[in-house]
Amino acid sequence: MPILEVRVVGELAGGLAAGLAQRIADAAAEVLGSRPRGTWVAVETIAVDRYGENGGVEPGVAPVFVRLLLRDGSPREGAAEQAAALTTAVARCCGRPPENVHLFYEPAAAGRVAFGGRLVEP
Repeated sequence: MPILEVRVVGELAGGLAAGLAQRIADAAAEVLGSRPRGTWVAVETIAVDRYGENGGVEPGVAPVFVRLLLRDGSPREGAAEQAAALTTAVARCCGRPPENVHLFYEPAAAGRVAFGGRLVEP
């Protein structure tokens, strides 16, 4: 049940915007080992003028922020490898360097998230 909320700052080069959510869903499912239709992705774009950093944004920097919700939260073992693989996969889908992709693990979904009114059991 991985769910990824992806926020892309700035325009995507070439035709990368078309089908982006599906490409990320397929790439993330491969990294996370989820079943068909088990990984959900929503993509939002943020205009460059709606993003800032203290001291100013370096020209050409356009980050991608990914929030990842997993049933049991981040893995106890292999978290660094999973984060690196998922970051690389999302970067490739977005045409951005991996160092511009930032991954945030959400707390475990079990016991606090409901789908269609049914609570994900711990």
